[in-house]
Amino acid sequence: MLWKALGAARELTRAHDIAAVLVRYGFGDLVRRIGMADALERAGRALHWHEPEELARLEPPARVRRAFEELGPTFIKLGQILATRVDLFPPEWIVEFGRLQDAAPAVPFEQVREQLTEDLGEAPESAFAEIDTQPVAAASLAQVYRARLHDGRAVILKVRRPGIRPTVEADLQLLARVAEIIEAEAPDLRRYRPCQIVHEFTLSLRRELDFAAECRYAERVATSFVERPDIVIPRVHWQWCGERLNVQDYIDGIPGRDLAAVDAAGLERKLLARRGASAVLKMMLEDGFFHADPHPGNVFYLHGNRIAFIDFGMVGRLSEARRYELAVLLNGLVSNDAAAVADVLLEWRDAEAPETEPERLRHEIDTFVDQYKGVPLKQLDIGAMLSDLVMILREHGLSLPPDLSLLIKAFITLEGMGRQLDPDFDMGAEAAPFLRRVLLAHHAPGAIARRSWRTLGDAVDLVTGLPRDLSQLFRSARRGKLQVQVDIVSLKRLGDQLDRAATRMTIGIVTAALIIGSAIVMTVVGDPGFAGLNTLGLLGFFGAVAGGIAVLLSIWRGGRHD
Repeated sequence: MLWKALGAARELTRAHDIAAVLVRYGFGDLVRRIGMADALERAGRALHWHEPEELARLEPPARVRRAFEELGPTFIKLGQILATRVDLFPPEWIVEFGRLQDAAPAVPFEQVREQLTEDLGEAPESAFAEIDTQPVAAASLAQVYRARLHDGRAVILKVRRPGIRPTVEADLQLLARVAEIIEAEAPDLRRYRPCQIVHEFTLSLRRELDFAAECRYAERVATSFVERPDIVIPRVHWQWCGERLNVQDYIDGIPGRDLAAVDAAGLERKLLARRGASAVLKMMLEDGFFHADPHPGNVFYLHGNRIAFIDFGMVGRLSEARRYELAVLLNGLVSNDAAAVADVLLEWRDAEAPETEPERLRHEIDTFVDQYKGVPLKQLDIGAMLSDLVMILREHGLSLPPDLSLLIKAFITLEGMGRQLDPDFDMGAEAAPFLRRVLLAHHAPGAIARRSWRTLGDAVDLVTGLPRDLSQLFRSARRGKLQVQVDIVSLKRLGDQLDRAATRMTIGIVTAALIIGSAIVMTVVGDPGFAGLNTLGLLGFFGAVAGGIAVLLSIWRGGRHD
């Protein structure tokens, strides 16, 4: 099955490697179900077990995380994307995916030099006054080097690993094929929407491989904070940037994880927490374009209680309508408006999600919101409330659109960082002014006028196009080519059942005719045949037996299908 599907893939060896790792970490049943076990056996791959007792004691989430780490950069990035899907995976899975570290052994600078020379148009030593050949960081997709411009400015060079794109593209091709087969052959895994996740992941990873896009994202965010000197975005040096190279100012600050250094530098934790939350909330609710991974590794604290954000490889986008829905949801949580929360969540559910009972979902959300009634705003943990709401959706088999799952993950990460800096950090109070502004902007006269004008334009287009549409309809009717397509699942299933029943009846009638005809032929004298039996009659009986077996198999298979 999968072996045939992967026959056209460029990297069959990679498919074997993936199957071997999955089997080693205890997912042999999955390998068998998607058809890779036979391929693995035919290839004669040996499974080298390392510490089997330790692997046996690991829980499934930890085993998946270890397998992804061993499979390399593409799967590490996939795990990081899955860590944002709090609507699909339980908390223990999200925690393990969040532990995936994007680190890899450094490639020697000599292997990087040739690519750098191509991208810079000259030798790195000529383009820069100084360059440190020892990387300050080495990730699965890129390595980072410190350098100094001829004007004395310190910069960093983020260089894409040589030859990484073909490897990533081969892995993406395999993942797409595996996802298609999982959806077709493993119904119990279909609820995780493997094809949708792989599609989103493919788009995200290809964007992340384009360092020029990351530079554009950084500049877009920097433009938004041009009036905020307390928020620092590294300056991009476009004369050296490209698809494989990103050159930005070096940020000399305190990493977000080093809280002891924050205290030693005399910075104000409470102020840093408020400024960081204000910056990310502005990106989300005002700009609609936000840093989707604001974890401590991507945040630096500078003197003067300033905050710097780096690494804009993963960003999120929110339309104006989506920002309004988010404001309604968060405002409903804070003000205990269960009906508003339920309406927004039902609006957000995936179009391909299974049908659910709206009243039951509303009742559960009402019960959930009611438990926070009367709780002071300062004591509300907005991130935890969002996580619990998503859990309710997951229990109903519903999932969120990708942009929202990314936003909720970023929101939860942001609140966690704020509480690390300040245990009394109040995300609800920080978000309240932004929510009010979004709600007021939605109902402002200018916004209402724009929506009314857009609606009026749609209505005018509909009315002016009606004569043309009616003309086409009548023309098709006169020619006898008018078609009405109605897709009703229950009728389609009934048609399939009738088709199977008619097929069985036809085979049954033919079988009965063969039996009767063969019995008559057997009475004919003069053909000794085989063992004294008439040859034609004997062949008829054999055909009748085959037909009977076919009918029985069809009934058995149809029963299992039903």
